[in-house]
Amino acid sequence: MPRADFYLIDKPRFRADPLLLVCELAKKAFAGEQPTLILVRSRDQAEALDEKLWEFDENAFIPHQIVGDGEDDAITAVLIVPPDATTPDRVLVINLRDECAPGLFERVLEVIPADEAERAGSRERWKTYKAAGFEVAKHDM
Repeated sequence: MPRADFYLIDKPRFRADPLLLVCELAKKAFAGEQPTLILVRSRDQAEALDEKLWEFDENAFIPHQIVGDGEDDAITAVLIVPPDATTPDRVLVINLRDECAPGLFERVLEVIPADEAERAGSRERWKTYKAAGFEVAKHDM
């Protein structure tokens, strides 16, 4: 059964820097040898996340790149996918967008901002995943 985990940003360190939570999730996925797509909202967010993945933990190395920035998309562990890019499906998706993650995957991690107004769409995504037969869970971060 596919699974959708909703990570609600609440802790001060993630409120101050939401991409830090994304980096932590990508680090855990890489350690678990799960090829991962990170669906970002914009090219600017893709570049910010690319930079953050290099610097957030001096003891961590997470092979990653923005889709199309090299010829290694197929073998790179973590691919950052702006809205204007496409890539083959992967087992795990980290979704930062306002709509449900497209494609076929076993698990999606929905990163939900702390701002209550920005959480409204997450409730609809929860319902959509649930109706599609996903096991759904919430985590306060």
